[in-house]
This record gives sequence, structure tokens and C-alpha cells, in this order.
Amino acid sequence: MSSAPHASRQVPAPKDRAKIISTIKKLVSERHINVSNPNQDYRPWIALVDERTPRLIDLNDAQAFESGVGELLRALGSSHTAFFHQRRDSVPAPYSINATLRAVETPQGKRWMFLDVIEDGPTFQAGIHPGELLLCIDSEPIIPPTPANFRIGGTHQLEIGTFGGDKRQVVIEVPNRAAKDRPPMIEPRSLSHRMLASDTGLVRVATFPGAVGQSFARGLDAAVRDLKDHGVQRLIVDIRGNIGGGLGSLRLLSYLCPGKLEIGYSITRARLRKGYRKERLTRIGKIPATKAELLMMAVRFKIFQRDRSMVLVTEGLGPQPFHGRTVVLINEHSHSAAEMVASFAKENHLATLVGTRTAGEVLGGANFKLPGGYVLRMPVAGWYTWNGECIEGKGVEPDVPIENFPESLAAGVDNQLQAALEVVNTL
Repeated sequence: MSSAPHASRQVPAPKDRAKIISTIKKLVSERHINVSNPNQDYRPWIALVDERTPRLIDLNDAQAFESGVGELLRALGSSHTAFFHQRRDSVPAPYSINATLRAVETPQGKRWMFLDVIEDGPTFQAGIHPGELLLCIDSEPIIPPTPANFRIGGTHQLEIGTFGGDKRQVVIEVPNRAAKDRPPMIEPRSLSHRMLASDTGLVRVATFPGAVGQSFARGLDAAVRDLKDHGVQRLIVDIRGNIGGGLGSLRLLSYLCPGKLEIGYSITRARLRKGYRKERLTRIGKIPATKAELLMMAVRFKIFQRDRSMVLVTEGLGPQPFHGRTVVLINEHSHSAAEMVASFAKENHLATLVGTRTAGEVLGGANFKLPGGYVLRMPVAGWYTWNGECIEGKGVEPDVPIENFPESLAAGVDNQLQAALEVVNTL
């Protein structure tokens, strides 16, 4: 069941395909960075592109063309690298229905299990819970590793199952409100909070929306004020399933320590090869609070400081009642800016990390428009902690490793959150 037919997938004309491939080759050669291989030799990759270009130009199927270009980009060996069309008919679950999925073994074979269900998102609104299984989308069985994709603005019929063998039909509606200036996606609810006990608060952060993060910063300030009004002395920060985002992460990072503290630094390929001293890089230590401050930042980085090499420094928000009594929840779906939060907390002993290792995808990505409505996304800046550690390809390990086992989630038990509560009560 779907409310409208899928968008047409016309293959670009051969001349457009040739231009797309040549533009990608040029951009990658000039701008791509892979911090896990900083001295990467791009000549073999260029040779691979040249070898496959004639076949890609001759293809008469859009999906085959997109898959072929995607394979070339995966050969670069970095995260934050993708080739996609701006059409919105095949969007992965975290970006369309605001839920993450994990491949698990069931009595019926391997299936996708709902893991992180973001509050107020389409999955949440449809009444689907963590631990349930996704069996079919619009009557088509979905078996890992086949991805579960959805259409923005679409209505889909899902078959949902349980480990006990029960099945039910659920209609899920994906809003027709794609986020601005980002790949096709439904922006999840970024922030929610509540008290878990008389002195213990929970802040859940699913994304850091906006390039500068002013709205997110105001929302987090209000949440912290509310928790303090309710007597919070201990805090659990849940960044499981966090898809990353912009500068808003600086406000969350700043609430982890009282003063100004270096978080880490980003480096472009040009600066990496030229050489640098991290102490001399441009520093960002404040989210703009006014239109004037926002304008000054825009002028600074669009005119005077166009290189994306910079140091991130906490804002100095002062002592908080939960300092020294903070736990951060992480999992394999904690990405990008969320991993910056986790690594900063761990490196500076500001919080105890509970859960599973993060995704290991911490690069500064940029989108480049291509002919025919296509977009190249690739990393143009690497990220290092202040001690010089590269998280890319490795992720951040928890201090207290614990899985959310499928059977527990299916029974409505969040083992990781329970462990976080136990840990925070010992601090």
C-alpha cells in the first residue's frame, strides 16, 4: 500500500552521466579527506573510475547507474561518502521514519529489529516499539541485508512481528516535510527530557539540528533549567540513535564541564598536507545568541576563514549539580557529532559511557550538487580529539559495555538504561 506511485527513475542522458562522473572525480581529487588514511594515494581510485566510466555511461537503468557510482565511492574507504538523487522515494529508516534497525537472528531467520524509536517520529506515532520486528513493507518481505527504505510523504503498510511469532499490520505515515539543506530526511525530534527518579534526570538527544544550532541550544537550556527546578543531582544523557548534525552539539558538550576546555579539532586535506599546529587553528567557543553574532560568524567563515580547519572549545557555562554524576548512553547508531560528545566525555573523565561502541563515522561532510538532481556527499574535514585521537573507523568504546538483547527489548526492558541508572547511582 502506498499513497502515490514512486517517483520516476529516468536514467540521465549519457552526456549528463559523463559530466556527473567527471565532476565527482575532480571533487574527490581536490577535496576528499580520509583521516584513517591521511596520505591516501588517489591515483588507483582515479584509474578505477576511468576503467568503469564507459560501462556506467552505457547503462540504461538509473538504479544500476547509481549503484555503480556508489561502489566507486565506497572504494575510497571513508564514511560520510554517498551519491544520491534528491528524489525522496527511497530514504533509510533513521532519516525517514526516525527509527534505527538492527539485524537479528529469529526462529524465522534473520530479520530487522526496531532498536531506537525516536519520540514523536513516524515509527513512534504508528505504535511500533523497540524489540519488534519489521517483516514486510507494502507486502514485500524485507530480509537483512536488504535495506528498509521509505518514501517521504508516503503511506506504507508494514507487517510487524514478535519473537513469539505474532504478526500485525501497521500503517505508517511519513510526513511530507523534508529537512532544509540536508539530504532527503525527516528531522527527528531533537530533544526530550524527564526525571527518572527524585534526583536523576534523563536528556535524550536524537540529532543536533541546524548548522549553528541556536534553537537546539535554547531547547537544551530550557530542559536543563527544568531538571534543576526538579532537583536533579544526577544526569543520564541518551545519544543512542543520534544521527549527528551541526554546532548545537557544542551546547551539550559545554554542559559536561564548568569552564572552557578544548574539545577537539577539524582539519581539511589542504591543511593536513600543508602542516599545522592545533594551538594556532581558528577557535569556536560559543553558539551565537543574537542575529548580530550570527552575522559575524557567517562573515567570518564565508569570507575570512573559508577553510574548515578549526578548534572547538566549550562555552564555559559554569558548575552544574550533575557534574561528576553523569552517564552517557551510546550504541552503534550514535554517529558523528554524537561521537564527539562521547569521546570528549571519555577523554576528560566527565561522564561514564554505557552501552555499545559508536559508529566510528566522525568526519566533516559537505554536499555538492551535480547534474540531473544528483548530489555527492563526501568528507572534506577530518576530526581529532584534543589529544590527537582519530575516531573515524574505530568509534568510541563504552566504559560499561552492555547490549540491549532482542529478547529483553521485546519484553519492554531497556538493559542499557537500567545499567545507566545503576551506574549513575554509584557516582
